[in-house]
Amino acid sequence: MDNLTLLLEGFATAAHPEYLVFAFIGVILGTAVGVLPGIGPSMTVALLLPLTYALDPTAALITFAGIYYGGMYGGSTTSILLNTPGEASSMITALEGNKMAKRGKGAAALATAAIGSFVAGTLATVALTFLAPLAADLAVKLGPVEKVALMVLAFTTVGALLGRSVSRGLAALGVGMFIGLMGVDGMSGQMRFTFGVPVLNDGIDVVVVAVALFAVGEALYVGAQLRRGPQQLVPVTRGWRTWMTREDWRRSWKPWLRGTAIGFPIGTLPAGGAEVGTFLSYSAERKLARGKAKEEFGHGAIEGVAGPEAANNASAAGVLVPLLTLGIPTSATAAVILVALQHYNIQPGPLLFKDHGDLVWPLVASLYIGNVLLLVLNLPLVGLWVKVLQIPRHYLYAGILLFAALGAFAVHFSPQDVMVLLVLGILGFFMRRYGYPVAPMVVGLILGPIFERQLRSALQIAQGDWLTLVQSPFAIVVYVALLLALAGSIVLRRKEEDLEHELIEADR
Repeated sequence: MDNLTLLLEGFATAAHPEYLVFAFIGVILGTAVGVLPGIGPSMTVALLLPLTYALDPTAALITFAGIYYGGMYGGSTTSILLNTPGEASSMITALEGNKMAKRGKGAAALATAAIGSFVAGTLATVALTFLAPLAADLAVKLGPVEKVALMVLAFTTVGALLGRSVSRGLAALGVGMFIGLMGVDGMSGQMRFTFGVPVLNDGIDVVVVAVALFAVGEALYVGAQLRRGPQQLVPVTRGWRTWMTREDWRRSWKPWLRGTAIGFPIGTLPAGGAEVGTFLSYSAERKLARGKAKEEFGHGAIEGVAGPEAANNASAAGVLVPLLTLGIPTSATAAVILVALQHYNIQPGPLLFKDHGDLVWPLVASLYIGNVLLLVLNLPLVGLWVKVLQIPRHYLYAGILLFAALGAFAVHFSPQDVMVLLVLGILGFFMRRYGYPVAPMVVGLILGPIFERQLRSALQIAQGDWLTLVQSPFAIVVYVALLLALAGSIVLRRKEEDLEHELIEADR
């Protein structure tokens, strides 16, 4: 009952008219940027991150929650109407949803995506409400050795599983850790990795790195990929009140629930992310399809939109469990959210719910409110989002770069930050160009200094005995779980690749 009481107190705060306005603004901004071609949730959140800096912490986090969920939803509109997924987790939506749109059922595809997002987001937030405090209570009992084990788990899974190449993922992770350790050594007070450059003495701000990699680098890469001219926008017919027929509802509600059941636990796993959940949901719906639905798969089946979109949004709440309770981001978007929390000197971890309960519970409550706002706003306003999709590409990406530069300058009001932004943005472009994932780099940047502190503490307590790192029962369980996770990921990736191959062959 304590959790319910705290949640109700969170609702009392989040329902204040001022905060409702911020939640509304966050949802609108998140959706508006999220629907733009080729822009995923991580880029949306990174690009709009500097906007929240002028607000008090509660207002900022509530606005940020709206941006987060708005960005998650916005990608479905682009995927369905333009066949341009902002990230890998939207690929299935683009495949089945765009084919539905070409068959004249784009309205039904948008509706099942919106309602499925609402259902999955709400149910997953309920699970978050009850699971996160329990996980936090368990995490409070962990010492430096156990925390080192969790960091190793996070580094290995994020580095090995995000992206198509294990070596490239680990290389990106190493570069991020190197950048994170630049500046003054917290224990010895010595300068390290600065190469005599004064601007590096205080290290590189995480916000600048996040905006550079997820906004500047991504904008340069996507802009280069889309330079050949405008894509064909599939028109949406009929009014929103008649979008889904009775049969569409009948075929959608079970995939919504199954997608939620698949997406939330996958999102809570280190490096599980939304991508794996959406592919598993699509595979499940495809196997369970019968009759007409089975024939439509690969040609625009509504189950192929309902299930994966529900899984995608359920995982969005799932990633908040390890993020808030352990301080471990399990996706690119979660890494940017961690940056936002750290800006307010809030370090997610075991004590977060006790030390910052006045901020966390309004944040959780705002997730419920944001879900309702998304459903109420996005169905009637889809015509507005369609007009946003018609913005000329050269204006769009030039605006993104300008906005990112202003945001980086606003962090410390320093022109040097803009130069660092440009350098890292170009690095992010080439990383995307040659298949190096950027999420492990940000995770390494954030968790690297924390890992160093915990490792030094564990070794100091054990008087330099490295065997102490593998003598804790909890650490042993974590390392065994790591091996199982890696083995399971190999199986899942093979199934995912087989499914992608089948989809490509069917598309031909």
